[in-house]
Amino acid sequence: METLTIKEEKKQTEATKSVSGSVAVLDALLNENVKTIFGYPGGAIMPIYDALYDYNDRLEHILVRHEQGAIHAAQGFARASGKTGVVFATSGPGATNLVTGLADAMIDSTPLVCITGQVFAHLLGTDAFQETDVINITTPVTKWNHQVTDASEIPAALAKAFYIAGSGRPGPVLIDITKNAQLQLFEYEGYKKCEHIRSYRPKPIVRKEYIEQAAKLINEAERPFVIFGQGVILGKAEKEFKAFIEKAGIPAAWTIMGMSAIPTDHPLGVGMLGMHGNYGPNLLTNECDVLIAVGMRFDDRVTGRLDKYAKQAKIVHLDIDPAEIDKNVKTTVPVWGDCKETLPMLTALVESKVYPQWLQKFHDCMAKEQSLCIDPEMNPATDILTMGEVIKALNELTDGNAIIVTDVGQHQMVACRYAQMNQTKSNITSGGLGTMGYALPAAIGAAYGDPSRTTVAIIGDGGFQMTIQELGTIMQFKPNVKILILNNQFLGMVRQWQQLFHEKRYSFVDITSPDFVAVAKGYYIDGQRISERSELKAALKTMIDHDGSYLLEVMVGKENNVFPMVPQGRGVSEIVLSKEEI
Repeated sequence: METLTIKEEKKQTEATKSVSGSVAVLDALLNENVKTIFGYPGGAIMPIYDALYDYNDRLEHILVRHEQGAIHAAQGFARASGKTGVVFATSGPGATNLVTGLADAMIDSTPLVCITGQVFAHLLGTDAFQETDVINITTPVTKWNHQVTDASEIPAALAKAFYIAGSGRPGPVLIDITKNAQLQLFEYEGYKKCEHIRSYRPKPIVRKEYIEQAAKLINEAERPFVIFGQGVILGKAEKEFKAFIEKAGIPAAWTIMGMSAIPTDHPLGVGMLGMHGNYGPNLLTNECDVLIAVGMRFDDRVTGRLDKYAKQAKIVHLDIDPAEIDKNVKTTVPVWGDCKETLPMLTALVESKVYPQWLQKFHDCMAKEQSLCIDPEMNPATDILTMGEVIKALNELTDGNAIIVTDVGQHQMVACRYAQMNQTKSNITSGGLGTMGYALPAAIGAAYGDPSRTTVAIIGDGGFQMTIQELGTIMQFKPNVKILILNNQFLGMVRQWQQLFHEKRYSFVDITSPDFVAVAKGYYIDGQRISERSELKAALKTMIDHDGSYLLEVMVGKENNVFPMVPQGRGVSEIVLSKEEI
């Protein structure tokens, strides 16, 4: 048996110190370079908040008004900064209030570490006050979750949490810490970042033979088409992606989540895919001969009917998550790996080409869409304002450099169709889950994630009322958020479907709203409401130039619809430009 010398024993004693589990939590955050936490205190997490009292000079805590606001704010922070968002919540209802945000972050691959308090370990399973089985509740909507019942487990659990959340395909992680573990003193040997987990491979091994096969298909193609998603942004591969499409000369279209990976006015950028995307990218998906998908998952809103999707094309799919390969669309050549690594390898092998006739087909489609959809939206013949002309006027003021955060509904589709974006991480929205109420708290988080940029939250009158209480967070902490409410006095997207597919039987979509400007002023936030075209540009300029947060409510047409549209149950090439075609 080994014995320690007096010198070695002294050195070992100096390397350890007795600390509480709560202090270990906060020390872990500092070691992971966390500076901002979004949260709400409660009984089961009180020891961590007590320890946080002594960390105010190193950790900024934003007290939200609801735990759902905390997790959406952390999402916005992560999406704007490229870092992992951090959330604190208590047990029971505090933890269950995170579930929608966890589901949203899971489907949109947003890196989060959520730390929840839990009842004392000896009370687990007794239906104690504010006890819920948060681990089983959140297992389907987290990348990993874990319950800690002993303080000594905290450093390793949090190191693992940050590693899993931010590596590979990112996602949310939840660590549930019992109250006794937060209070317990233990011999703390310091924090060690996690860099490897034996059972977890965040990046698949890149197979060069697949890169070569993909390059061969691309080089032989006559009508190649690139579709790309958020994987390009998450992989920090914007430069590599741009180099690839520019060398190969291939038209490229983005998903909603991939928007801003390249500037929206890039010469090879042909618009947005999806149900309310641009006419050309949807129609010509079924005319390309090679379809190259980069960092996207062939979501149903992009593909429409799978049995009518790109059946003529050979498919090359680049993705970091092997589970996405062949999940929805059968791939000819799968390219597993981080696109920051695989794209340069592919670019080196593709030939430098241009496809003027093929690209012109996209331009011709855009001209048709411009005439039938865009011009009437941007230059309406009536005195009633449209959502599109509001976004057009906003573009003139932001020059495409703002962070645009949207809620869910018609305004979301219009903003994503028409907003100009020159920088990456400019489009923050709830893509996969479609969470109404997302935008206001997410915009708060985005303002902390990148305070150097203007953050504009574009929200409908319905979604705004779902998290309206987060105006209190703005009031107290004063993040600079420009709130633009596009009020059509309806739950607009549901109303559009009821009009088009349910014989205009408007069932509970006519929503009454409060005086939003008066509500905002109750929170000491300035604002105004307009309804006239002559007021629009000046009002938007006032909003953008205002020192601090500002709310602008714009009254828009009640029954305006968003087109083009791929009706549900149809293929992407069956996209329609007006309600008369349905």
